[in-house]
Amino acid sequence: RKNFIHLCNPHLEKMKEDILYHFALGTGTHDFPTLFGDVKFVCVGGSPSRMKAFISYIAEELGLGSPGCDYPNICAGTDRYAMYKVGPVLSVSHGMGIPSISIMLHELIKLLYHAKCSDITIIRIGTSGGIGLEPGSVVITRQSVDATFKPQLEQVVLGKTVIRSTNLDEQLAKELMQCSKEIGQFNTVIGNTMCTLDFYEGQGRLDGAICLYDEEEKLQYLKNAYESGVRNIEMESSVFAAMCNLSGVKAAVVCVTLLNRLEGDQISSPHDVLVEYQQRPQKLVGYFIKKSLGKV
Repeated sequence: RKNFIHLCNPHLEKMKEDILYHFALGTGTHDFPTLFGDVKFVCVGGSPSRMKAFISYIAEELGLGSPGCDYPNICAGTDRYAMYKVGPVLSVSHGMGIPSISIMLHELIKLLYHAKCSDITIIRIGTSGGIGLEPGSVVITRQSVDATFKPQLEQVVLGKTVIRSTNLDEQLAKELMQCSKEIGQFNTVIGNTMCTLDFYEGQGRLDGAICLYDEEEKLQYLKNAYESGVRNIEMESSVFAAMCNLSGVKAAVVCVTLLNRLEGDQISSPHDVLVEYQQRPQKLVGYFIKKSLGKV
């Protein structure tokens, strides 16, 4: 099954039906190969509204939809996640943080497996805090690292600590970087992404409800992160990289930076500026998909 999804779970073969509970889909009620068998690109991001906007954008870019066309939420039977599809592109929300994206990925990977999809590329598009970069810069992740700058995901399974690799596809990162050069509209770098367990203390912010360190300690930590190769911080990339690696799927993380954390903690840019920043990963990934399909 070269280039097909690899499932690291022998128990699934013994099940008569697989219910993807958080998607409100199941192999006993839905024909997965018919619904999803042509999918080649999966884009995931935190916000349902952002992923709906992405599917509208990519439909127009690929010439597969008319302006103003509405795309139904495939997961309308649940309020946990949203999923949209046009042509070979699937767009799925994953919520915020490692636990939320982990649940979504378990069911997404099974969905692609049951649909008999092959040659899949999965890309997370999102926002992040930058380190040493101008706001609006786009970071293509080389490795996802933990809060101690190690390229690993530490997870407890059956009471035992399991450590998994968080490297991402090097060739895919280079292809995305080349696409950004061809677009030529915004600064893009390849660097490490630090994945944390929360938004405030875990990222060294001074503006949370609890903070037991000072500004000097915070800045030293962020400078150490920069020196280790970290260029942005978010909360999903480690488990995303680890699960895609185990499933044999090419994967990338493309996030825009909303601020430079060396200069502050709060996001204060005007709303219209932030909206334009958030469109940059979508533009880059959209161009990549078009190019991959020979439509550039």
